[in-house]
Amino acid sequence: MADKDSDQIIVMKFGGSSVADAQHIKNVAKIAISEKERGKSVVVVVSAMGKTTDGLIKLAAEVTDNPPVREIDMLLSTGEQVSIAMLAMTIEAMGYKAKSMTGWQVGIKTDAEHTRAKILNVRDKVMREELRDGNILIVAGFQGITEDGEITTLGRGGSDLTAVALAAALKADCDIYTDVDGVYTCDPRIVPNARKLDIISYDEMLELASLGAKVLHSRCVEVAKKFNVPLQVRSSFHPDVLGTKVIKEVKEMEDIVVSGVAFNRNVAKISVLGVPDKPGIAANLFTVLGEAGIIIDLIIQNVSRDNINDISFTVSIDDLKRAMDVLEKFKNENSAARIVADNEVAKLSVVGVGMKSHANVAATMFQALAENNINIENIGTSEIKVSVLIREKDLDKAVRAIHEKFNLSEGH
Repeated sequence: MADKDSDQIIVMKFGGSSVADAQHIKNVAKIAISEKERGKSVVVVVSAMGKTTDGLIKLAAEVTDNPPVREIDMLLSTGEQVSIAMLAMTIEAMGYKAKSMTGWQVGIKTDAEHTRAKILNVRDKVMREELRDGNILIVAGFQGITEDGEITTLGRGGSDLTAVALAAALKADCDIYTDVDGVYTCDPRIVPNARKLDIISYDEMLELASLGAKVLHSRCVEVAKKFNVPLQVRSSFHPDVLGTKVIKEVKEMEDIVVSGVAFNRNVAKISVLGVPDKPGIAANLFTVLGEAGIIIDLIIQNVSRDNINDISFTVSIDDLKRAMDVLEKFKNENSAARIVADNEVAKLSVVGVGMKSHANVAATMFQALAENNINIENIGTSEIKVSVLIREKDLDKAVRAIHEKFNLSEGH
């Protein structure tokens, strides 16, 4: 149950690049202390230092090609313990009370899916006690514990997820500090004059995150939306700069048709050619892929000819080999002609809650591509996004053309 001080609690999350070495950790300590000096109760969630997690994975690979997932979690969870202890020591050395705690010490309970566990619940009692004692509480991100006492890790975006889950339990605000100062209309490395957004809706941020924008992980945005956690993306290197607030959709957002352009190079197109045109074939195809845990996107089925169909869809490149193995069996059992993989494609999307009340977004997007002689291979739509599959070699040109077509740059 929330206490009267809940509105004064802030949860701050810092990623690996923000705590990469002692000097960076001192910078994070100063940011946390500044919030404390503003009268806030402060919880800081940190990732492992720099590339520590990658180093631990390589270390495991030196002794085995197939490490047990339980032991991987035991190994990887140590990375965050180093950074929380280092940060707590630094804050104490600066004259403020601090205490470091692992995910299990603060009460993050998860399921038993090692390396990709889901948070089941968070017990806020220990955290509130530490905050009442005046501590800046430093919590290890990316980890939890099962009901049976097994250490787990949360997978990609795990520290973001930890921070939002703690904020939800404490009814607190959550600031995610990264190496960028907010959410932009597009990746500034591709579009140098991309504009920083002051606000964005949970749904828009969720789409951008799932479509390849790497500022926030989609899992943390889902939890923030579910529990209405006030979320802000800020820069750990420019903490005085206001970032981007992620909030519930408000009426004024409908005036902005498109908020951003996202893209993903980590996709592959699979075509199942010469499939018999009969009821149940598509269901069988996507059932076997679903049972293998392979997520499908951007499906297209050609018009039947001579009772034969071709079905194309996209998957993550990470899942490509597994998908091809599964489909080889499907081909043999369902008399398909052949399976073709193409990893020289990319997905490009425009996102905006304003699409719901404005027509012709897709037409404008397609016109920008046509003017640049860029062919569209697959199309997918939702209430607030339009996605297309194009050649990867055309991606940068396509992103810039669409960004310009929708007048998303600075100064517009």
